[in-house]
Amino acid sequence: MKFLLLRQIGEIARRSVVRTMRQPASVIAPLTFPLMLMAVNSNGLRSATHLPGFPTKHFLDFFLPFAFMQGALFAAATAGTDLARDVDTGFLNRLALTPMRGAALLLGQLGGAVAMGAIQAVVYLTVGLSFGVHFKSGLPGILLLLLLAVLMCFSWAAIGVWIALRAGSGEAVQSQFPLLFFLLFISSMNLPRNLIEVDWFRDAATANPVSYLIEALRSLVIVGWDIQALLLGFGFSIAISLIALGLAGRELKTRMART
Repeated sequence: MKFLLLRQIGEIARRSVVRTMRQPASVIAPLTFPLMLMAVNSNGLRSATHLPGFPTKHFLDFFLPFAFMQGALFAAATAGTDLARDVDTGFLNRLALTPMRGAALLLGQLGGAVAMGAIQAVVYLTVGLSFGVHFKSGLPGILLLLLLAVLMCFSWAAIGVWIALRAGSGEAVQSQFPLLFFLLFISSMNLPRNLIEVDWFRDAATANPVSYLIEALRSLVIVGWDIQALLLGFGFSIAISLIALGLAGRELKTRMART
């Protein structure tokens, strides 16, 4: 039974990876857009490093994690849009007539987003290192950052899958992307939370899980080994994954029952 489940996950994942790689928009935008924003912001906001208490003298070291977080949001859009297309074309209905298990469909559907997330992470890291980003945590920290980046892509892609199953259309998934992107801007993306002077913004950033994901990545670059930041980052990533997959599984049962 376990072997059959793994085989089903593998087949759906392979299909998801191939389909993602065959869509230029799903590859080019996640690779280039975060890098462009990183280049603009790291130059335009460089003066922030002169603030008393700013944790580093190099803004690119501080801002690099933003690219990984934005890549995770693209993963949500990719996974959600692809699954919504399967709903529109009736592919999901046909799967309902097969022995395909729901868990295999959900986990396999995330394959393309996770594969793209791994490629994105390597590209962002390579660009950062090329422009002088120095990891206080060394090589082990680099490897851990890649692991966390892929886990973040998985968790946010699971959100995209849930939205797709609930809405049933690619347009609905795309309409949610600005809302997810907005979470970036009310986080500690541009400034450490202790340097945010506007009370409501600081409170919003503190309540925003995205802040802790960014800060976990950031800690590996500019701090070294901040156990609390890493536990919060991995903890929120795992929690988001479990909650999103639980909600997606519930919606899948409802949708399959309708068919």
